[in-house]
Amino acid sequence: MVDGDVVLRPIRLRDQRAWREVNRRNRDWLRPWEATIPPPTPSGPITHRPTYRQMVRHLRGEANAGRMLPFVIEYQGQLVGQLTVAGITWGSMCSGHIGYWVDQAVAGRGVMPTAVALVVDHCFRTVGLHRIEVCIRPENGPSRRVVEKLGFREEGLRPRYLHIDGAWRDHLVFVLTAEELPEGLLARWHRIRARRSGAQGPSEHAPGPGSAPGKPAHPGK
Repeated sequence: MVDGDVVLRPIRLRDQRAWREVNRRNRDWLRPWEATIPPPTPSGPITHRPTYRQMVRHLRGEANAGRMLPFVIEYQGQLVGQLTVAGITWGSMCSGHIGYWVDQAVAGRGVMPTAVALVVDHCFRTVGLHRIEVCIRPENGPSRRVVEKLGFREEGLRPRYLHIDGAWRDHLVFVLTAEELPEGLLARWHRIRARRSGAQGPSEHAPGPGSAPGKPAHPGK
């Protein structure tokens, strides 16, 4: 999936070096929004953060089972982040939720809203989902701006929803359904950017990390 300088493509094992380098540079920026593993219960298994290769193999297995769509984000030919549609449910629900993170170096250039718009259109028009959620910590202003700019509806608060940065954190739920986007989300985003550019010039606040179950941290949630 491509829109201008932004490319969304499946994650690969050979992305390891570029992925780790971007993730390392952004460690401090991502940490407050990154999913963590809660302490084990007395009877539960001890779990550890997966390696890159373990992560990719897990994502591929979930994708093959129809439960996940794992992507990396490229901007001007460079890997700059990750976006995953996880928790895909079929039957009478046909829904999924998005999680993402992006390199702070490209924040403010519309990369993350464009990537989210691309994947939402793919989910609704190609995959056949009906509902997409993004769950974001109330304190994560950059990620909230992403969904607000794209016109997601806020549906409410999920208390202590995900284990983030070492504790169970509340998350706000933002939603779009297929009926709300007859023209597609990317077309809406292009219109919004054109309006904003005409009204206030090229500057634009950028996405930070966003969070969602089943994904690495994403600036935005």
